[in-house]
Amino acid sequence: MGLYALPRPVVRRKIRALLLALVAGALGVVAALVAPPSAQAAESTLGAAAAQSGRYFGVAIAANRLSDSTYATIAAREFNSVTAENEMKIDATQPQRGQFNFTAADRVYNWAVQNGKQVRGHTLAWHSQQPGWMQSLSGSALRQAMIDHINGVMNHYKGKIAQWDVVNEAFADGSSGARRDSNLQRTGNDWIEVAFRTARTADPSAKLCYNDYNVENWTWAKTQAMYAMVRDFKQRGVPIDCVGFQSHFNSGSPYNSNFRTTLQNFAALGVDVAITELDIQGAPASTYANVVNDCLAVPRCLGITAWGVRDSDSWRPEHTPLLFNNDGSKKPAYTAVLNALNGGSTTPPADGGTIKGVGSGRCLDVPGSSTTDGTQVQLWDCHSGANQQWTYTDAGELRVYGNKCLDAAGTGNGAKVQIYSCWGGDNQKWRLNSDGSVVGVQSGLCLDAVGGGTANGTLIQLYSCSNGSNQRWTRT
Repeated sequence: MGLYALPRPVVRRKIRALLLALVAGALGVVAALVAPPSAQAAESTLGAAAAQSGRYFGVAIAANRLSDSTYATIAAREFNSVTAENEMKIDATQPQRGQFNFTAADRVYNWAVQNGKQVRGHTLAWHSQQPGWMQSLSGSALRQAMIDHINGVMNHYKGKIAQWDVVNEAFADGSSGARRDSNLQRTGNDWIEVAFRTARTADPSAKLCYNDYNVENWTWAKTQAMYAMVRDFKQRGVPIDCVGFQSHFNSGSPYNSNFRTTLQNFAALGVDVAITELDIQGAPASTYANVVNDCLAVPRCLGITAWGVRDSDSWRPEHTPLLFNNDGSKKPAYTAVLNALNGGSTTPPADGGTIKGVGSGRCLDVPGSSTTDGTQVQLWDCHSGANQQWTYTDAGELRVYGNKCLDAAGTGNGAKVQIYSCWGGDNQKWRLNSDGSVVGVQSGLCLDAVGGGTANGTLIQLYSCSNGSNQRWTRT
């Protein structure tokens, strides 16, 4: 199983809600960007806390466990999205060629809808968990069978599924960056493209995702191969809407802080991203919080799905990787996740205030109190002048003088950050994150003091988020 060091077993944005604000920091180290919570109390469940930022926090559900009252109670209470663990896979939905069976899949779907949850579809085309009849096919016959299966399943759930994992795990582990040698791959290198085009026609309303594991670390060959494919698809108009990162972190495939860079870089291609099968060996609270904050820092991160409810429901229970113990009690990791989700839950104050750089101690400033469109903002000694008073609006704008917006002049590293007459574009909308970063909604890049500068006159730009002190800000 490559870097997992384990055989993979058989089992396995809505209207913008309240934008992320930042927890107030009194210590002056990694202080938050906004005042202490006042407009809204923290939520007490994972799904409700995630929904405040327009995201979901979901769970993988097994139909045969819904009769377990502890399991069902936790799942209904805590999560606002559901993925069927195995019930929508190929062998479950089409056990005999041309004979579809949705009994188990519908049980999961109906339970989710009855409990007010959205549903992710998982998965339509995969080398694994194929029924025997499909395994026996090859070439054009297998290609047609794949197309027929996608149409059959998606037609059954047309208009009902928020996201579909159209293709699952098509890249090989290791350093080759090659496609996995599977019966589907042997039908021709275009099989993934065909799957996505078929899916778009079958249900134009569903987000279409590519899903894989061991692709969270930006430096890995498998990640780069997947990135190249998504970039190619976007350039050629292949209908791909999102990329799923399974995020099964363990000692063989550990969490790396560059995961946020990975999410940002894929989002910059014009696709949404999602964490689709999260579990972490030993359930360390700090790592769980890091993963949540990585998603919160990327505007196009749709949400997170935990791959199971309790450790005893996990596909690798020996790793105790989930948020709930076997008896249903909450782990410290649960509290860490809830706190991270609530860290951006309050409405920023409407009154103006200064925005101070953590590294420089100087404030976001419009040079010479200019009101001219295109004036690049800078760092300058903090004062109470109108050219340093920024108001964060419900639309996610940072306004100065009342009618000028903080505006990104581009979407790439080094793009100028300027003032411009407010017009409602995504390049004038910002997400304020609990780690002190300010992220452009359109670009996914961070507000950055050029070159790590701290002196008066240091210009402000967009740059890939790095958590450097020149990218962290506090608000007074």
